[in-house]
Amino acid sequence: MVITSKIKSVDFFRKIPRDLTEASLSGAGLSLMAAFSMMFLFGMELHNYLDITTTTSVIVDQSSDSDFLLIGFNLSFPALSCEFASVDVSDVLGTNRLNITKTVRKYSINKHLESTGPEFDPVPTSTIIKHDVKVDEEYGEGSVTLNSQNFDKIAHQYSVLVVNFYAPWCDWCNRLKPSWEKAAKIIRERHNPETDGRIILGKVNCTEERDLCRSLFSHHVQAYPSIRIFRRGSDVRDEHGNHDHESYYGDRNTDSLVEAMEHLVAPNNSESRKLSLHDRYGQSKVFEKRPAPREAGCRIEGFVRVKKVPGSIIVSPRSESHSFDASQINMSHVISSFNFGKKVTPKTMSDLKRLRHYIESHDKLAGKSYINVEDHADVTIEHYLQVVKTEVMSSSYQLIEDYEYTAHSSLVHALTIPVAKFHFEPSPMQILVTEDPKSFSHFITNVCAIIGGVFTVAGILDSLLHNTMRLAKKIELGKTF
Repeated sequence: MVITSKIKSVDFFRKIPRDLTEASLSGAGLSLMAAFSMMFLFGMELHNYLDITTTTSVIVDQSSDSDFLLIGFNLSFPALSCEFASVDVSDVLGTNRLNITKTVRKYSINKHLESTGPEFDPVPTSTIIKHDVKVDEEYGEGSVTLNSQNFDKIAHQYSVLVVNFYAPWCDWCNRLKPSWEKAAKIIRERHNPETDGRIILGKVNCTEERDLCRSLFSHHVQAYPSIRIFRRGSDVRDEHGNHDHESYYGDRNTDSLVEAMEHLVAPNNSESRKLSLHDRYGQSKVFEKRPAPREAGCRIEGFVRVKKVPGSIIVSPRSESHSFDASQINMSHVISSFNFGKKVTPKTMSDLKRLRHYIESHDKLAGKSYINVEDHADVTIEHYLQVVKTEVMSSSYQLIEDYEYTAHSSLVHALTIPVAKFHFEPSPMQILVTEDPKSFSHFITNVCAIIGGVFTVAGILDSLLHNTMRLAKKIELGKTF
């Protein structure tokens, strides 16, 4: 009992018998106000504890020389054929990569930017096209001249019609002309058009027959010379008026042209992409052909890896054996997406959804259209992008990389072949966003401070109110007596 009494002597919370306490209406009101105040302040403290607070700082980019920058894009060009569309990359260090195909895909699209078929065949053709050094004999005019009035008639008259779409000012066309006419003359002698009717070679002057060459619903010829193969029966127009035919990419010397034409009318001719014959020495000779674009437009999507230095991504018509008319090249385009860095995976986004504001997409060019409406198509469209790296560090020390950029665009007259340029310039500085961790013990301390503080203040107010009311009653009683 003595020990129990000693322990009771250190009780900080001594109790007053309930019979000695008195309830009051003012005390009840203050108690309710104190309870609501505690609940409100507790909710505010809980919200502050659960809320995300970050610290933002600007530091020098810590990337090493071995780090590369990933650039992803999805671009639609309504007037650029996939046949010649090329994606090139260059930078200030001298890097110059032409016609990237490994990480880039192309799809033919119509004027409504809708895909009209599977991926455009990415198989590269031969970069060195053979031409005759000199044609000894007088070749004359072996091919038939075609125009918009007689094209369809002749195409349905012969089983195979091979057409050379050319321009008189084109150097490659002038190199092909003697070989083409000589080959056409040889084919005429072997397969008389009047009696045989299996094959004939023709030509179209695209400076005079622009509608036939460039019409949106015709042959979509965008480079010269373009050799197209039309087959009667299989070459029909669909509901949009498009021809179904093939493009020839083989050698342009007389012997190769003649052999390729002979193979087209051979009894067991296959429809393979590469027509293989054996010459007199037993060597394999390949004539490359593939389906011609069904539409005049092209959607280009994919990604490239570049060094973190100023550089450019250039989309342009390119060919080592064709000529382009700058006044007819229209580089208008619609940007579906253009972003830097790796995309954050859905799992990471789910794990770090509280930091979504800092790592969501910052694609400033997405959904924008750049259409050339001038009389001449020879306009280059340039975009200047300044890129800033952002690193987000979560409270669990998970690091996420993101990139933001500003974009400025302009249309300028092209002195040579029009292109679409995306100039990018990575900033030497980067932004570091760090999530500030919250201490649970600090949260508990604040909750206790709220409860104790409100209880104490309420007690003081109750005491002041109670004593004031007692004093008022005494004064009132004093006046009465």
